[in-house]
Amino acid sequence: MEFDALRKVIAAVLGMDKDEIKPEMDFESDLGADSLDLYQIFMGVEDELGIVIPTEGIERITTVEEAVAFIKQSM
Repeated sequence: MEFDALRKVIAAVLGMDKDEIKPEMDFESDLGADSLDLYQIFMGVEDELGIVIPTEGIERITTVEEAVAFIKQSM
């Protein structure tokens, strides 16, 4: 659930196919996302899942898998 929502938002923000996004991918080196993209992604996930994600700690997230864990922790 969280991974699917995250993939959907990443694909929309970064303009790519959601099926290309894998848990082990790095936001910066594999996906080309910068810190602004990361904040947009998390805001999109908040809307998608109807939750509030704290912004503290987002800057330390480097992989999609870490993002999923962070989202689960926020629920």
